[in-house]
Parts: sequence; structure tokens; C-alpha cells
Amino acid sequence: MSETQINAGPVGQITSLVGWAVGLFDRIPSFVFELAMRVSIAMVFWTSARTKVEGFLTLKPSTFFLFEYEYALPLIPHNIAAYMATYAEHFFPILIVLGFATRFGAAALLAMTLVIQIFVYPGAWSLHLLWASILIYLMARGAGVVSIDHLIKQKLS
Repeated sequence: MSETQINAGPVGQITSLVGWAVGLFDRIPSFVFELAMRVSIAMVFWTSARTKVEGFLTLKPSTFFLFEYEYALPLIPHNIAAYMATYAEHFFPILIVLGFATRFGAAALLAMTLVIQIFVYPGAWSLHLLWASILIYLMARGAGVVSIDHLIKQKLS
């Protein structure tokens, strides 16, 4: 079978389709993916934070119960851990979505993810690995061009 016959058959059609798809994805600007990562990981933590409060930032009694009996973190008293985690889950996602101090915010949420993985839900490693992957990318590469960090970097250059 000649190369012309292969290219004209099903293999050639699949190869052309794959080439077309790769070309399409290559044209998507990286900031689209960076922004999607920032928003998606921020929503994970923000949504969790909102389940722990009433109104603006008043912790629910159930939040203290969870930190005392279900999460039971070592070294940190449950009431202090409840406040720290809840406020962190509100603050750092805002930084990440804005792209302001993104690496710092991502590092803080990665630390929180590691605490959750090691001390609270060790069986949920596949979910935590996904979170960690996004956070490590943001720590390594930053927020990208659609961010306050990028504007600051341009002003300082």
C-alpha cells in the first residue's frame, strides 16, 4: 500500500482531524487556561468557606463542631483552626481570582490542601492531587497576563 493510499483512507482522515484539532487548541491563548485554573481552584475553596459562615463572616456553630470532632487537627485548638481555615478560604481565593499575590495565595491554599490530605481526609488523595496540581502550576508560573501581578511586573520593569 502506498503512502498516498494511506493518506486518502481512514488513517489519513483521522490524522487530518487530529492535526486540525491540535491547530485549533494551539490558537487558544494561554491566559484562557490560566484564568480558568485560577477561577476553578478559587471556587473550590470559596464554596467551602461559604458553608462555614452565616451572613458575611460569622462562623456557624456547626463549623466549630466539625473542627472539634470531624477534622480534629493536631497542634491547633479547634476554635482557632475554624477561624483560620474559614478566613483563609475566603481571603486567598480572592487573591487568586484577582491575580494579586497569586503565588503567595496558591502556596497558602496548597498548605491547606496538604493539611486536609494528611490529617483530615487521607482517602481523598485523588481530589487533593488535582487541587495541588493547579496550585503548584500557579506557584511556578504565576497568574498570567490577565492579572494584577502582571500589571505590577510591567510597571516595575
